[in-house]
Amino acid sequence: MKNHIALALALLFLSAVAQAATPCQEKEHDIQREISYAEKHNNQGRIDGLKKALHDMHTHCSDTQLRDAHQKKIAEQKEEVAECRRDLAEAKQKGDAEKISKREHKLKEAQLELKELEARDY
Repeated sequence: MKNHIALALALLFLSAVAQAATPCQEKEHDIQREISYAEKHNNQGRIDGLKKALHDMHTHCSDTQLRDAHQKKIAEQKEEVAECRRDLAEAKQKGDAEKISKREHKLKEAQLELKELEARDY
């Protein structure tokens, strides 16, 4: 039984490594995963849109372009985090407990989104 689990984990690892060799291949894998999810839920509109996105990705995908776009998203999210910090400081200065709570929540969400973006390879 342990051998079966070890073999399954090894195959899963090798499959993941093989599929995420380049940013374009990683994006293709993400789109394929979304298509599978949409198929399981019989969401034909989503399937059609994802298949178009997959076709467009095959036609136009460039690893450099993906990396540049991703870096731009990270920069934009860093600005969002900075704005949330400014808003929080302003709310603290005014002493409005409700606004402070809302701003803290928004800052945490923005920071989480930034971490998720930074964790992606492309």
